[in-house]
Amino acid sequence: MMAQYLDIKAQYTEALLFYRMGDFYEMFFDDAVQAAAALDIALTRRGKHLGEDIAMCGVPVHSAEGYLLTLIRKGFRVAIAEQMEDPAEAKKRGSKSVVKRDVVRLVTPGTLTEESLLEARRHNFLAAYAEVRDEAALAWVDISTGEFRVMTCPPVRLGPELARLAPKEVVLSEAAEAGLSRLVEDTGASVTPLSRGSFDSTSGERRLCDLYGVQTLDAFGSFGRAELSAMGAIVDYLDLTQRGRLPLLRPPVREAAEGLVQIDASTRRNLEITASLSGGRDGSLLHAIDRTVTAAGGRLLERRLSSPSRDLDLIRGRIAAVASLVEARDLAEALRGDLRKTPDMDRALSRLSLDRGGPRDLAAIRGGLRQAAQVAARLPQDAPRLLRDAAKSLHGHDELCALLETALVAEPPMLLRDGGFIAAGFDGELDQARRLRDEGRGVIAAMQAQYAAETGIASLKIKHNNVLGYFIETTATHADRMLAPPLNERFIHRQTTANQVRFTTVELSELETRILNAGSHAQEIEKRLFDSLRSAVLDQAARIAQAARALAEIDLAAAFADIAVTDDWTLPKVDDSRAFRVRGGRHPVVERALRRQGGSFIANDCDLSAGEGAALWLVTGPNMAGKSTFLRQNALIALLAQAGSFVPAAEAHIGLVSQLFSRVGAADDLARGRSTFMVEMVETAAILNQADDRALVILDEIGRGTATYDGLSIAWATLEHLHDVNRCRGLFATHYHEMTALAGKLAGVENATVAVREWEGEVIFLHELRKGAADRSYGVQVARLAGLPDAVVARARTVLEALEAGEREGGRRPKALIDDLPLFAAAPAAPPLRPAQPSAVEERLAAVLPDELTPKEALALIYDLRAMLRD
Repeated sequence: MMAQYLDIKAQYTEALLFYRMGDFYEMFFDDAVQAAAALDIALTRRGKHLGEDIAMCGVPVHSAEGYLLTLIRKGFRVAIAEQMEDPAEAKKRGSKSVVKRDVVRLVTPGTLTEESLLEARRHNFLAAYAEVRDEAALAWVDISTGEFRVMTCPPVRLGPELARLAPKEVVLSEAAEAGLSRLVEDTGASVTPLSRGSFDSTSGERRLCDLYGVQTLDAFGSFGRAELSAMGAIVDYLDLTQRGRLPLLRPPVREAAEGLVQIDASTRRNLEITASLSGGRDGSLLHAIDRTVTAAGGRLLERRLSSPSRDLDLIRGRIAAVASLVEARDLAEALRGDLRKTPDMDRALSRLSLDRGGPRDLAAIRGGLRQAAQVAARLPQDAPRLLRDAAKSLHGHDELCALLETALVAEPPMLLRDGGFIAAGFDGELDQARRLRDEGRGVIAAMQAQYAAETGIASLKIKHNNVLGYFIETTATHADRMLAPPLNERFIHRQTTANQVRFTTVELSELETRILNAGSHAQEIEKRLFDSLRSAVLDQAARIAQAARALAEIDLAAAFADIAVTDDWTLPKVDDSRAFRVRGGRHPVVERALRRQGGSFIANDCDLSAGEGAALWLVTGPNMAGKSTFLRQNALIALLAQAGSFVPAAEAHIGLVSQLFSRVGAADDLARGRSTFMVEMVETAAILNQADDRALVILDEIGRGTATYDGLSIAWATLEHLHDVNRCRGLFATHYHEMTALAGKLAGVENATVAVREWEGEVIFLHELRKGAADRSYGVQVARLAGLPDAVVARARTVLEALEAGEREGGRRPKALIDDLPLFAAAPAAPPLRPAQPSAVEERLAAVLPDELTPKEALALIYDLRAMLRD
């Protein structure tokens, strides 16, 4: 057995080997050591190899999926070696013959299909990147849904595209691995190197033709050499990991980069589109607005937010569908009610195609097609085009749906081996086998009663296990009676345990044979019927997948309509102009958080419609006043509009945005030796080098990470470049009040400020944006709110007043001003002295127990305290 194990392991040195032994997957040697530590399970030793103990651990087959998930999340790959024959077959070759085993699947982060290993509302992409001469392309696939896409992608665009797709695994050629692995790993994906042969474009084209059973790929589109190379590498890798059983992949779709809004990784992170800054889903835009009721609808929402469109007709079509459901609220709610009952057909179909499906996957197809018919019946003939096209894909499944309705029970089991999933009356031979099996149970019960009467042992039972089959069991106290004449002539002794004695009879053995044959025969029939139903489903896989996509599209439109109505979102006007006008705009994530706390969001206007030139707002105001929120909300409004949604505003007119750039906040990148300021400059450089005149740019506090004059100079030059060279629309927040002078020098720049009020030395944030410039930043007041000691706040005021006075008196240099301040001579302010004795009011209050006061006593107490104050 160990020789067989080592032979299989030698073929999969980079993976942990799950070696099937009966009801367990066992691991040995280093695999066992690593797996035991990762899974927190016991590590044992058994036997020796080359004089050393063999480390060993194992996991039960029935609960292996949970362990697999843990290992995959910790970066392992797992090769699963199954028993390829029954042990009885192996014994025919000799008593010491080893059961044949082979790897049936290599489990990797990008090739998961099991429901328990996947997030229902997120895609699980496997990607491949290929470079062929001067061309480069990125292909990606989700084998759990069958989606397969490819696009040309120069190296400079690889990072942003990986950030958009968030694949779990990326396949690279061995030649490209060294240069690209760091970039890929930065996105959180696992890197898998493949030989150059896997990326050969000619071989890739042949693999694709074989996969789809065609002579040429012309029917799917015109693909370049790099695209064929990337797609071919994916198919080759799937063939390797799935051991020749390729998943059901839809025909490849060619995506055009120019059809999508360009959003780089930094912007996605700053805007928290699909994940918050902490890395979780909670706190992101996706989490705040997700009203979809199906898993497929949730995945589609994530794709739309990650990839807003630049196709004006497509955007308007999607918005029109949402608008129609906003108007027809009863229809929208009815559709959502139907959709809530819709299973995830895409993933059920994928499992069935890979022969990993079970009866419940057939039931999912049945349930999905049933709901598809109901949804189609509800949609009116005059619905917008997107909904009408979706409805067409929901028809024509009556025959398959009727077959599955007739064949399956209402609630089938998860696993095929559990049986009992074919409905009574569907197959006559199965019904007959079941009757024999079930009546046999009744006969067993009658026989037990007969034997109890014959022996006079009321506690006598007939039981069954996998070793003895059916047997008669009595307690040890009755052993002497059962083993003595005349009972020992009829009851044949089989086994004695500590507390029981077990017997059989000739009649029981004959009955067992009949019952077991009936049960196994019924299982064989059900397995054959399952294969037949699975084939019927796979014959219509393309149409079922189309119906699943249509249901997801309807779900997303209804979800957008729901949030538009409940959260008072508005229909945006989207056109090909350079307009950007938002009245009463709000931040959807912040507003949701405030609503939970019982607060309300202060809406603000934004107008960046400045004809053909640049349109930039220079936003000033104190920290904590809402500048960053204002910047982000306008970026998200543009994103939502081009994703096909209503927007959180009273009114919105959005001219198409080609690129979305955000540089808000920063942190060290210690792994690459970059300071906070360096990270800020790298991100700013990317914006200035890439933004076109259709871009929307939001920049917050450029230059704050270095010396004041250096930072001001960089911020000043950046704003000028955006205005004169990039000529884009943008919002630029700063604390450098000197920059407000640019509004008088550059035609496309306007000043705006976040209003505050001062009251008795306190600063009150109004969160209202107004035209004009702030005269100060109120940093000392904000520091006080943050909890800085009073002595520090008081000292900061002294220094600030001296600096401001020096500037007013003729612009003295800050160093000279600070030299005049007795910085080190100044003693810290003494804390205020409390009276040595508490006042009478304090003594009276200290004696009060509020929980014991009646309302009348509380009122009397207030009068007493006021009288004491007057005295």
